[in-house]
Amino acid sequence: MANICMDLEDRSFLTPSAPMGGVVLPDHGHGLVMGQVVLEENAIENAARKIAGARNPTIFPGPLVLWRSTHDSVRMAGAVLRLAQAGSMKIIPMADYRPKYPKINPEEEINPSHPNLTIWHNRIDVCLFVGVHCHYSNIALKIIRGGTDCFTIALCSYAGDDEAHLTIRDLTPETVDRLAACVTKMKKG
Repeated sequence: MANICMDLEDRSFLTPSAPMGGVVLPDHGHGLVMGQVVLEENAIENAARKIAGARNPTIFPGPLVLWRSTHDSVRMAGAVLRLAQAGSMKIIPMADYRPKYPKINPEEEINPSHPNLTIWHNRIDVCLFVGVHCHYSNIALKIIRGGTDCFTIALCSYAGDDEAHLTIRDLTPETVDRLAACVTKMKKG
């Protein structure tokens, strides 16, 4: 991210967290783009530009969208499908990302639900998380940011995700539909 610059002697095996670089979560009505707080509309336009210009944009819907647990999850799933169509995006569901212990076969267990490996295997250049639990998206986005050149977008129902390159907070199906409309407009123009 733009704010995270480390000297050679400060490097380690772990990607530094975004807050260590001064990134703060946005207030209501705002989003983050490359660690900078911007108006929500600006974040939507930036996300649409990235999706429209990507070679292999992919949506990773999590359990909060995939499981038909509430009326809102059903509405959100519909909006995510409309966004996928507008952006010609693949959808790779993350229905269950709990670790399997004590022994796992990484190609069978991790690859289908672990975005970092999935991004490498599928050469994904823009990924979008939606409906992924905060504790999982935070660490997964940090790993993706540190280990790939994929641009990460987190659509969050709560305060946003500072580990994503771009985040939009307080997500509603209407927000996703606005993003889909912006993607459609950019692809036509």
